[in-house]
Amino acid sequence: QVQLVESGGGLVQTGGSLRLSCAASGRIVSDARMGWFRQAPGKEREFVAAISRSGPSTRYADSVKGRFTISRDDTKNTVYLQMNSLKPEDTGAYYCAADSGQGIGIRTSQWAYNYWGQGTQVTVSS
Repeated sequence: QVQLVESGGGLVQTGGSLRLSCAASGRIVSDARMGWFRQAPGKEREFVAAISRSGPSTRYADSVKGRFTISRDDTKNTVYLQMNSLKPEDTGAYYCAADSGQGIGIRTSQWAYNYWGQGTQVTVSS
């Protein structure tokens, strides 16, 4: 059974930085497209960033482009999300997900991802 465990969330001031980590069991990180999603209170879960199986292809939501960076370390079965210049609107629960489906390219729909972590909370104060 694949397990994804996020860490690194917390409380930070506007303009600050956080690095989220997603540790995976097994080889899922090297075999799957990996993504980050977030969900703010009262809102739907939204795509944040994703990275292709082999890398270095990545995709970002327009709202985080230039501020967030997704990366992967297959030797550690871990995916990272470096978040800089954080804004209050970045507040939410951040989820790591794996898309083990066939094909190439990166998918941004949450429905394409079949493994999910429990989430880590990020709160950005103004």
